[in-house]
Amino acid sequence: MQRACITGGAGFIGSTLADKLSAAGVEVTVVDDFSTGRREFLSGLLERPGARLVTGDVLDPSVLEDGFAGCDWVFHLQANADVKHGLEHPRKDLEQNTLATSTVLEAMRASGVTRIAFASTGSVYGEPELFPTPEDAPFPVQTSLYAASKLAGEGLIGAYGHGYGFTGLIFRFVSILGERYTHGHVFDFYEALRRDPTRLRVLGDGRQEKSYLYVQDCVSAILTAVAAHDSETSTTHVYNLGTDETVVLDESIAVITARLGVSPRIELTGGRRGWPGDSPLIHLDCSRIRTLDWLEANPFAVREPASLA
Repeated sequence: MQRACITGGAGFIGSTLADKLSAAGVEVTVVDDFSTGRREFLSGLLERPGARLVTGDVLDPSVLEDGFAGCDWVFHLQANADVKHGLEHPRKDLEQNTLATSTVLEAMRASGVTRIAFASTGSVYGEPELFPTPEDAPFPVQTSLYAASKLAGEGLIGAYGHGYGFTGLIFRFVSILGERYTHGHVFDFYEALRRDPTRLRVLGDGRQEKSYLYVQDCVSAILTAVAAHDSETSTTHVYNLGTDETVVLDESIAVITARLGVSPRIELTGGRRGWPGDSPLIHLDCSRIRTLDWLEANPFAVREPASLA
């Protein structure tokens, strides 16, 4: 890889990936409209040779074609990730996830770029019956507009692989934590307790169970798969990215409150789900990515465990 473009490259995961690629000598172009991305995440990157920023909307083909010029790979990480409030603005997931992915693929075709790595989600499994959930698990009914829009993006990437010879790598993430983390229940709980350490409102019954992955390990897994499939054409591969462990929401609250040294009154709203579309349990089978010697053979690997806090 000589040059790569990252959509959503000013975000939490995108900027971390950009730093890793740039440090390895790859010329990096970031495309971002800063609706959720942060300019400060790019301050170090843009001082390095070969790094470039294209400011604009991924729904604008001219912005993408500028960003994709001369690239070997596109890392499509831009998305609307507001899962909780998806039903309040149903077109947002369609436009910013599905239609944006379609626009990215067409801009790649116009630019002669045929390799894409796509950030999907473990939420596409809905509420499966098999845990840990493998990539080939039967799909139940989709439970959120966010997951449905991501699954549609996966389908488009597979179709471009068959029709246009693209190489597509699809990564179904669990929740990602780490430096530059800006949204999600851990962040929200910290902020709420800093405002009022005496009480904490929790959506659901506190027994929701999820896996969490450190952002540096997430990036290393993506780059491990890219290295493994770099020379392929007309292929699509799907990888779960997560850990063998799960954390119950009550347990994560205990970690956060202990870290802050507070003992708030916990106010549960009740129900197995925190909101319509919330998955009560996400636990992915990640054996497929481990067949590529993820962490062991990857030069970007993070070998030390990271604390939730």
